[in-house]
Amino acid sequence: MGKLLSFFRTTTFLLVLICSLVMSTISLGVWVASTTAHVATLTAGAAASVIAQRKAVASAIASTRAKMLVKRKKAVARAVLKTKAKARMRRVMVAVPLAGIAVAAAFERQDYLAWKADNPGGDLNAYSCEVAQLSGEVVEEVLAELPKTVRPGRNTLLGRLPKCVDETVTASVGE
Repeated sequence: MGKLLSFFRTTTFLLVLICSLVMSTISLGVWVASTTAHVATLTAGAAASVIAQRKAVASAIASTRAKMLVKRKKAVARAVLKTKAKARMRRVMVAVPLAGIAVAAAFERQDYLAWKADNPGGDLNAYSCEVAQLSGEVVEEVLAELPKTVRPGRNTLLGRLPKCVDETVTASVGE
């Protein structure tokens, strides 16, 4: 009878051990499935968050770029309008007989001083030559803008330019 009792005890122990191992395995399997589902949910949420963030960043960049382009266009348009207004004011001021001479001299002095700041080694003769060269390059455009009744001849204007650039001006205007 001792052997039978020992057999039952061993068998019972083994059955309890097997049952507890099976239950632990099932419990672990459920836990793994649950954790996997939780990780998948978190991953999907993170991916959706990243996609939403990328869209928001792209939208913000596009919006900022559009605003910058509008600002740049407005600034350029404003600069052009200011330049035209200055030119218009100069023309009006120069049109007044005695005051026009003084205003034209003042404008020319301002331009010379600005040129002198950019070219500290230059003198009045170099400034005159540079202005003459640039004037010779745009003489056709200026003459085209004037009414035919008051338009001076091309050679009349070119004849008044300093001799330092006559050949260069004539060659560039003739092109």
